Amino acid sequence: MYALPRVTRPVLLGLCLALGGSSFAWSAAPDNAIPRSRSCDRACLYDVLDQYLSALNHKDPWSAPWAGNVRNSEKNVMLEVGDGLWGTLTRVGGYQLRLADPDSGQVAYFGNVDENGAVSPYVVRLKVEASRITEAETLVRRKADDANYMADPQFERKAILEEILPAATRPPRARLVSLADGYWDTLQLNDGTLFTQFDKDCDRVENGVQTTNNAAMAKQSFTMTLGCEEQFRLGNFRYDDRLRQRAYPLVDVERGIVLSRAFMDHAGRVGDYKLTDGREMTSRYRRPHSYYMLELFKMNAAGKIRQIEAVFMSVPYHTKSVWEN
Repeated sequence: MYALPRVTRPVLLGLCLALGGSSFAWSAAPDNAIPRSRSCDRACLYDVLDQYLSALNHKDPWSAPWAGNVRNSEKNVMLEVGDGLWGTLTRVGGYQLRLADPDSGQVAYFGNVDENGAVSPYVVRLKVEASRITEAETLVRRKADDANYMADPQFERKAILEEILPAATRPPRARLVSLADGYWDTLQLNDGTLFTQFDKDCDRVENGVQTTNNAAMAKQSFTMTLGCEEQFRLGNFRYDDRLRQRAYPLVDVERGIVLSRAFMDHAGRVGDYKLTDGREMTSRYRRPHSYYMLELFKMNAAGKIRQIEAVFMSVPYHTKSVWEN
């Protein structure tokens, strides 16, 4: 947390949490923040986001609508406003996906950014109070910073993520969070057991690369040619030891989308292992390693995960979130 020029020193804002349950997980799922009164509706939140992105594109941080007290991070490090990407950006790219949660005053943007010809996946989450930004969380997955880059990213619009669910059939906020938390439970120590539900057409995109139903990725692993549920039923991710510090700051109920922050730990102790069908695999993580990620889950009206999009980066093993005390 840093003092902004010409404004007062930032003050931490407390978030009230409520306990919630999940019919798909063994333990109660962490809940998202209790919704507050709607001081800024969807149109208002998108307007604040547009002002932020315009300021970023012009490398002019002070034209964004900041509050007097603000917390600002990039890649899980607290920075002064105007540092980091604000100084290196060439332009904000054309790929854009917007999410809004008027009840909690949160808005988010998945896109791409160009830094002197290097195009990277990008996500930003803003918290808004009285039409002013009080929090900004940025994650840029730069190829030059991370040796575990899978392939060159492809940024394609996905109409399914923009779909509005019929009001009468929308899963409630608590159910959406439960489904997302069940995904993390399924991924943690993945042994073939499911703690959430998947649509048969579920796909996942990670750092701009489709990692399900993708024949072009067969040489890297045959599992990338499979769907979401098939991968998990095989226990493909057995080496993912912990999915911790899970948070759900934004729930776009109209679209059935949950934005989650999480940290994934690999202890590095799993070497060779067998899938549930008996095929032998070898873990790519043979040293202590962690990922910091911002990941969205799109649910359909039936309460099943239909689309996943993630931006994540390597961090030192067991790195803690700067957004939690």
